[in-house]
Amino acid sequence: MSNLLRGILLILLLFTACARTTAMPSQENALPSVDESATPASMTALWEATHQAQDFVRKRLHMVESTMVARGITDADVLRVMRTLPRHEFVPPEYLEWAYADHALPIGYGQTISQPYIVAWMTELLDLKPGEKVLEIGTGSGYQAAVLAELGELEVYSIEIIPDLAESAAERLKRLGYTQVKLKQADGYFGWPENAPYDAIIVTAAPDHLPAPLVAQLKEGGRLVIPIGPPGGYQILWKFVLRGGELTAYNLGGVGFVPFTGPGVEQAATKTP
Repeated sequence: MSNLLRGILLILLLFTACARTTAMPSQENALPSVDESATPASMTALWEATHQAQDFVRKRLHMVESTMVARGITDADVLRVMRTLPRHEFVPPEYLEWAYADHALPIGYGQTISQPYIVAWMTELLDLKPGEKVLEIGTGSGYQAAVLAELGELEVYSIEIIPDLAESAAERLKRLGYTQVKLKQADGYFGWPENAPYDAIIVTAAPDHLPAPLVAQLKEGGRLVIPIGPPGGYQILWKFVLRGGELTAYNLGGVGFVPFTGPGVEQAATKTP
């Protein structure tokens, strides 16, 4: 080792010693202690978890810019929620790699978590305002309900017909802190009349006709966003607005959703001439 290098090291050691005796950090500002019992495996797992979390953030931000902003979503609150809500918490572990891809993913029982762009678009179409009451038909994984809850100052109700999905969604939403969302396991075709009327209703599965019980639970000025069409094919996304007791319908183009299931829609279909 050269004399110059030895001199530099000596200066650094003296400076460190002085700093320790004259500027000891307070308890509040002290650096976190290192767990001396941590194993290489646990440290690796921590690094991997941190790296994965950062990767999820990067992918989520890219998803919003490339699939939502680029395609015309402009509602600032909706974009804020989509940039921050961890969609990976709502998909099965085997699909984590595609959590921020812009397509639907299976969640079991023949159901899916909807395409992120569609979630943002349908949420924007609801035109929600603080203090309003919104009903979701088809809780699924709970992702759409969490989006609504994140908008803030809304009463959020959600119905899921499949018992196991209803139970897992309730557990997931509770674990993530969305305790304000009110959930019910039931046939969503009949809505939730005990809490009606609603300012907005969003339906995340496609019946082949407009369910009359949902229309009946809309408040004056209420909005209903729903895909309608035959099972197994593409449907039309509709927005209905109730004004003066009359529905105004807006055809928003083709979409693809899982079919609406349950006794309600089946019984109504058999009554259709």
